Amino acid sequence: MEQMKRSVNQIAYTPTQNLSKLPLLQRSLIPFLFTASSIYKLALSLRHQFYHLGFFRKHRLPVPVISVGNLTWGGNGKTPMVEFLALLFAKAGISPLLLTRGYAGGDEAKMLQRHLSDTSAKIGVGANRSATAARFLEQHGYLDLQSNARNEKLHTNQEVGVSSNLEKIGVVILDDGMQHWRLSRDVEIVMVNGMKPWGNNRLIPLGPLREPLTSLKRADAVVIHHADLVSDRDLKLLELMIWEMKNDLPVFFTSLSPLCFFEANSRMSKMPLSVVHNRVVLCVSAIGSPDAFVHGIEKLGPSHVDRLDFSDHYSIQAKDVEMIKERLRKLHDGFGVSPVVMVTEKDYDRDPVILKDLCPFEVLVLSSDLQFMPSKALTGECFQKLLKQLLKFKV
Repeated sequence: MEQMKRSVNQIAYTPTQNLSKLPLLQRSLIPFLFTASSIYKLALSLRHQFYHLGFFRKHRLPVPVISVGNLTWGGNGKTPMVEFLALLFAKAGISPLLLTRGYAGGDEAKMLQRHLSDTSAKIGVGANRSATAARFLEQHGYLDLQSNARNEKLHTNQEVGVSSNLEKIGVVILDDGMQHWRLSRDVEIVMVNGMKPWGNNRLIPLGPLREPLTSLKRADAVVIHHADLVSDRDLKLLELMIWEMKNDLPVFFTSLSPLCFFEANSRMSKMPLSVVHNRVVLCVSAIGSPDAFVHGIEKLGPSHVDRLDFSDHYSIQAKDVEMIKERLRKLHDGFGVSPVVMVTEKDYDRDPVILKDLCPFEVLVLSSDLQFMPSKALTGECFQKLLKQLLKFKV
């Protein structure tokens, strides 16, 4: 199954004119993927029509809903953006409810729970996010966001003191929400992986698109993630392509900024980024954008970087641990020093126990957070002002 996922992913990100260069086995998959993609397109169109005609009803919550979604599978920065928004509202004294599916073991939900444990943020996990939201709203109550004081705090990014109202939910943040049409939303934020935005421009499974590019017309803002790893020329071309779909769409640029490392065997440890300097490193990841992770580690100054990539959300198995150990032994023999394993926080939260089986090799977990990259005055502050405007806050 893992090999099949790799093959399909390679097809999805291979330009159409280069498909003939793929191995025969992969080329033999293309007719089946094309048929499945056509069926998916039909089902998507019918579903959209059913919602448009009112056969399927959308649920409206009593608090504003912000959807953070994407058009393609994996690696678009949805989780860092959800965390950014949750911290923004929590610091303003507005308790956010994060709704997530808990897909593939819930690695993203676990990471969010760790990062937001000291805030008023609440995390609801479940495929039926309308029911999950209803349960949390009934349990905690909800807050009218037309409070001038709190809205001003959101605008100025000042922190407010603890109050009894912090238990009440003031806003819902819908993780991976673009295709979750059952819930009405007030703001639609679309995340785009700047390193590989649209692949071959085909719908899944032939391509990486979950919806056609014309769906960008529903967006209120587009955020191009991993922008620090993309040339200015490519970013400009991507921006122009987005504006072809909706010419007044605000486009922001973000990156993942490394903060520190912690040891897989000691979550409370904290190590500076310089710990990787001149080290032999093996990057092990099962995320949507492993290239971004590896490039980020390379920037920290290791003497050599090797990598093992698994498909997004893949859970490390015992056989994989043996394979990783074998690669580490080869690195040790080749360089004469003990290599260190680097993983992302998502990988740690998915497989915290099995990663400890890599002993005696050191396993470090990279902590990062989302940063806005100013471009044409569209800064993080501009993003916050846009949110305030879209949510119709009173000044």
